[in-house]
Amino acid sequence: MKTLILVRHGKSSWDYEVSDKDRPLKERGINDGHLVSTAFKNNDIKIDFAFSSPANRAFHTSMIFLRNITFDFNKYQVQEALYDFSGGSVQEFVKNLDNTMDTVIIFGHNHAFTSLANTWGDQYIDNVPTTGLVQIKFDVSKWDELTKGTTEQTIFPKYLK
Repeated sequence: MKTLILVRHGKSSWDYEVSDKDRPLKERGINDGHLVSTAFKNNDIKIDFAFSSPANRAFHTSMIFLRNITFDFNKYQVQEALYDFSGGSVQEFVKNLDNTMDTVIIFGHNHAFTSLANTWGDQYIDNVPTTGLVQIKFDVSKWDELTKGTTEQTIFPKYLK
């Protein structure tokens, strides 16, 4: 069994003249990161490895989230392939994961995450919102065998407020 957890970055700010990769989180994005990670922590799921897009908003979201669930940062990497909006690069990245890892969490971007949640999960999601979490379980032993899985849970900030 393989489990993939997709977390879209928190709400970002457009208040600064910086590149897309450097856009920071808004206060709402920070607060939602705490809210979603606290709700997720209650599930007590063992994560083997965490990956983040190098974009500031995704990286910052991952730091908030992983600290709140007391994650071991020796099992964390920033990956350029996750700075993807279509989903193709993320899909290729996931299919090439080390098969010794059973549960992986990825922090990244839309439209990629909504597209992959609908491609791989069994519940249609119109849009994964900022700081939205989608957890999908697959009945396979290798990441490159992923096809359709079961959407086990979604945690969206608006339902926690």
